[in-house]
Amino acid sequence: MPVKNRFAEMLPEITEWRRDFHTHPELLFEVHRTAARVADLLREFGCDEVVTGIGRTGVVGVIHGKTDTAGRVIGLRADMDALPINEQTGVDYASTTPGVMHACGHDGHTAMLLGAAKYLAETRNFDGRAVVIFQPAEEGGGGGREMVNDGMMDRFGVQEVYGMHNMPGIPLGTFAIRPGAIMAAADQFEMTVTGKGGHAAKPHDCIDTTVVAAHIIVALQTIASRGVDPMKQVVVSVCTVQTDSTAHNVIPQVVKLKGTVRTMDPAVQDYVEQRISEIATGTATALGAKATVDYQRGYPVTVNADENTRHAVEVAKSVSGQVDDNTAPLMGAEDFSFMLNARPGAYIFLGNGDTAMVHHPAYNFDDNAIPFGSSWYAGMVESRMPAA
Repeated sequence: MPVKNRFAEMLPEITEWRRDFHTHPELLFEVHRTAARVADLLREFGCDEVVTGIGRTGVVGVIHGKTDTAGRVIGLRADMDALPINEQTGVDYASTTPGVMHACGHDGHTAMLLGAAKYLAETRNFDGRAVVIFQPAEEGGGGGREMVNDGMMDRFGVQEVYGMHNMPGIPLGTFAIRPGAIMAAADQFEMTVTGKGGHAAKPHDCIDTTVVAAHIIVALQTIASRGVDPMKQVVVSVCTVQTDSTAHNVIPQVVKLKGTVRTMDPAVQDYVEQRISEIATGTATALGAKATVDYQRGYPVTVNADENTRHAVEVAKSVSGQVDDNTAPLMGAEDFSFMLNARPGAYIFLGNGDTAMVHHPAYNFDDNAIPFGSSWYAGMVESRMPAA
């Protein structure tokens, strides 16, 4: 595929965009500067249509191929938002916004897709339309869901959609993907345990909510160890324990627990939701207390369609030659899942080398990955919609 050399030539320009985004990170849907810069660049490239405000602050660009004989439309997606983390990279283009940094590489994803958009607008060596999608609020805001609910797929006629994420620990320029479930559904829960507070020296006069909460936390681990088929993945984690007293000699009246659930199978997801409520309320009742559970479903499972995954692998091999086409699924979550629920497609990982892990304050996207990522984005369009 002859695009990799072109992206090597474009690398200084794409790197400049990436580092500008890195210096000026924005959170969730408040990606106003980033979205404006993306839209300006797409217009500068000569995209046939540039639309802002999709899913609140998302940007969509449409590029027509030299021909359009079959009415094919391929979507390519990148995310734009950063994380609420204090940067510790020491780079000269570090974040200038206190407490906010691109700790997940969305600056790199955005820059790589911009590079692909510029190339596709220059060459137009395909038959159909390419739709480049720049999404806000991947980090917990559900921006993918908002763009889909805003009618994006139907409005732009998207038939297939593809996304990418960099991954530390995978060699630079290497791709990793799998058919089927590749990332987990992410749900969250909050529990309130209510008992009878009192003096710590007189526990017999109390219903000790800390002890009840401890029993609930331990019992919840039986969901994975005894309730779910060992061949199926599930994580139940209690991450926050908060009492209504901070004193060393007070048994609290109320304890609140917060946690997350990760699953790869909808049936397992249903089972876990039911069992969390049963275990919490049953354990509390057995110990004389009360418990309520608020369970919220979040991002669904990210599922790669078999046929689309095969095409993604073929393009990745033509770009890199180094492709793990049966990589292990991850229990992290990704709201590209909403787009894959709306249209068939695939999600692929691109190696970032031996760097700090994503969501770490020392993480930084490796600009040397740009030619590989931009080549894959553009290659998906040219391979799925070959010039007539």
